Parts: sequence; C-alpha cells; structure tokens
Amino acid sequence: MNLELTVEDNRWQGLEALSHKAISAVLAFVELDSEVCEVSVLGCDDARIADLNTEFRGKPSATNVLSWPAEDLTPDEPGQVPNAPEPDFTGEIPLGDIAISFDTCLREATDVGKAMDDHVIHLLVHGTLHLLGYDHIRDPDATLMERIEVEILGKLGIDDPYKV
Repeated sequence: MNLELTVEDNRWQGLEALSHKAISAVLAFVELDSEVCEVSVLGCDDARIADLNTEFRGKPSATNVLSWPAEDLTPDEPGQVPNAPEPDFTGEIPLGDIAISFDTCLREATDVGKAMDDHVIHLLVHGTLHLLGYDHIRDPDATLMERIEVEILGKLGIDDPYKV
C-alpha cells in the first residue's frame, strides 16, 4: 500500500505501523489489492483536528478521526455494500485522507480502559471504511459498518469496541 503519513504531533509513536495494520486489514476484507491503493494519514492533536472539523464539517470541536474519500462510493440503497473504487489512469486506487487526533484517542481509550493501540487501530479501520463508502448516518448502513468493523478487529485480535 502506498501510505503517505504526516505526523504533526510527536506523541504519535508507531502510527505508521498501526496505519499499515489497520488499513491493510480493511483492504483484505473488501478484497482490494493493497499494492495499488493509496491512503494519506495525518497524525495530529485536538487543536488541528478541531480546525479541520470546523472547516470541513462546520463542527467547531475536536473529534477522534476524520475521513475524506477520494470519490463518493456510497450505495444508493441503505444497508448495501458500497461501490468498488476504480483505479485512476496510473493504475493506482486513491482512496483518500484520514486525520486522527492523539488527544481524543488517548482520552477515549483511557475512559473505557482500552489499550491505546487497539483504539487507534479501530479508528483507522473506521476511517478507512469511510474512504470506501461505508457510513453510519442511515441505520442500515450503521449496522453494516459496525458489523464489518467488529469482524475486521476480531481478525486482528481486538475485542468488539461496541460492547462496553
């Protein structure tokens, strides 16, 4: 996989390895060749992600992860699998960009007593699924996305994040 990693917060130790692990697991699940997929990941802090959340979603607050798909793959019918991404003229499949905040991830992991790495992998899986057209706005889509997240995380040896 072509992973473009930008780390703006030096507390993000190991983000590259976690990104590869999470994104590769998602790509394997949806049967995409990871060798031709491109993803950009930004490791930042709450201030930066709050700026991004304000700019792109009109929500002036920090969040854990944001995603910007390279193309809209959302299915027409709720609960259906999204459309498959197509390679560009170079033969690569640009999937899009993910930003993840260290502060929010650490706070959330601490609050629920989870290992930081497991929580980060979950959020990167979640963000990658968004790049592939999965969403959780419509209930049937949320059910599908959550089921897939749990299955992928299970294959990685990470407990169901939705069972608290």
